[in-house]
Amino acid sequence: MSLTEARLSAAPLPNDLEAYWMPFTPNRAFKKAPRLIARAKGMYYYAADGRAVLDAAAGMWCCNAGHGRDEIVAAIKRQAEELDYAPAFQFGHPHAFELASRVAALAPGDLDHVFFCNSGSEAVDTALKIALAYHHVRGEGARTRLIGRERGYHGVGFGGISVGGIVNNRKFFGSLLTGVDHLPHTYNRETQAFTKGEPEWGAHLADDLERIAALHDPCTIAAVIVEPMAGSTGVLPPPKGYLQRLRAICDKYGILLILDEVITGFGRLGFAFAAERYGVAPDMITFAKGVTSGAVPMGGVIVRAPIYDAFMRGPEHVIELFHGYTYSAHPLACAAGLATLDLYREEKLFERARALEPKFGDAAMTLRGLPGVLDIRTVGLVAGIDLASKPDGFGKRAYAAMEKAFHEQGVMIRVTGDTIALSPPLIVSEDEIGEIFAKVGKVIEAVR
Repeated sequence: MSLTEARLSAAPLPNDLEAYWMPFTPNRAFKKAPRLIARAKGMYYYAADGRAVLDAAAGMWCCNAGHGRDEIVAAIKRQAEELDYAPAFQFGHPHAFELASRVAALAPGDLDHVFFCNSGSEAVDTALKIALAYHHVRGEGARTRLIGRERGYHGVGFGGISVGGIVNNRKFFGSLLTGVDHLPHTYNRETQAFTKGEPEWGAHLADDLERIAALHDPCTIAAVIVEPMAGSTGVLPPPKGYLQRLRAICDKYGILLILDEVITGFGRLGFAFAAERYGVAPDMITFAKGVTSGAVPMGGVIVRAPIYDAFMRGPEHVIELFHGYTYSAHPLACAAGLATLDLYREEKLFERARALEPKFGDAAMTLRGLPGVLDIRTVGLVAGIDLASKPDGFGKRAYAAMEKAFHEQGVMIRVTGDTIALSPPLIVSEDEIGEIFAKVGKVIEAVR
């Protein structure tokens, strides 16, 4: 883009940044040097000054089909003209049922029923409520305990932060839900450093569920929820055999297993769902983000048939599950979801991600040996790069890297603590993979 074209495409800047209290953002630092995005297309964001910024984060793990896809935009426009909103309670619209069937068809085993909501956070709270209610309707109301995992991220609802295990997401908000326990996280740098794919060490950590079951009595435990790959904590792939062992222990004690696939769903690890990659059929899968490629907010829970059927035994005119959202299965979200699934299928984007995984992993490992790089982990089209913390503050080095990446290198990255997380849209080319890691390398050198 020429300088003249950049100026023509530049967006007007807001004259006041103070009114907006930004989420998960150091507001004062941001407002001193804002990173403003005006538009997006394909693999690129465009800053307010017109600069192209290569998206190495798929927005926030969600724009798997890339930005501004004409097919998705057209579907949303048609839907807005035809049906802008339909109530989700006691009424339905055709696209909701069509999308539910399409999503269920992608899920493994008998995960045949979809409950829609609007975000990953709502999906997690929905799954936890379904788990508790399921045991109640089956006459096992003593099963009220929920088990999460250290360093887990399950959104920001009270249920999600209770089973989640990221300290700063929990410590300001009181005692949270009672009756929650946590498995240990699966990361050990001494045994897993610079791993491509699933690490060899760590499957035994699933056995801690046996200890928790013995402590509380397994008949009091309703569900275990884990991310197949822990993304928001810094990209922690599951050790080989870990998820299979969790599944076996849950089966042993009648505990439901929930896989939080808000990040891993819809191709991020080369499959429709990570459950397929790892050969594990959970009782529920939570999803969001990639279902609409980020174009319209949507989330949901995919539920095994026996769980759904357990609720379908009372009088037919009585509500089976007293739960839902005003915007469940919103018509615009359903239209975006159907168009997105069409793109995934027609362009074989899941298969594309699987084919690109080795090249992506090799490119990530070229950063090994750069100043301050402590570890690199890759799986699917995801990479986590741990940087040494600065003596004067945890997270300062990665924050500086994010600023330099955006302002100086023209690439968008995500950071958590002192970890850089990369997860580009699935349409990324091999040349763009090389460009991403070359630019990230320059950033790492600059913040040494």
